[in-house]
Amino acid sequence: MPKLVGINHVALEVGDVEEALEWYGRIFDFGPPEREPGMAFIDMGDQFIALSEGRRQPRDDSRHFGLVVDDKAATRAALEAAGAEILPGRRLNFRDPWGNLVQVVAYEDIQFTKAPEILSGMALELEKSDQALAELRAKRLA
Repeated sequence: MPKLVGINHVALEVGDVEEALEWYGRIFDFGPPEREPGMAFIDMGDQFIALSEGRRQPRDDSRHFGLVVDDKAATRAALEAAGAEILPGRRLNFRDPWGNLVQVVAYEDIQFTKAPEILSGMALELEKSDQALAELRAKRLA
């Protein structure tokens, strides 16, 4: 049977692609997106987020996806400055203006790992916490 290897991208439905690029651009640093009619692609090194115009479903209450960032505290500050709906709780969860639920996690705290050459190409130097390294070692991945 085939093995799951990773996630290439996540597609988000938004009301308007240009508004979504402007809104997410107030929170995250990303370069000029690739485009297709009704879509834009935000690059994250070897992965991307696809913004698709035309939200056709109600807001997400529990369905979500996780974004990995280099600085969780700076992300919270940018979300607050953008007036994002930050959900209460110990995690950093927010809902974008189109109802997409996003959970933000810090690279250092999770098992997800970018290859060194990808991090270098993204001009990032990131380390893992002892706990994240222990979790990776337990799975024989570090």
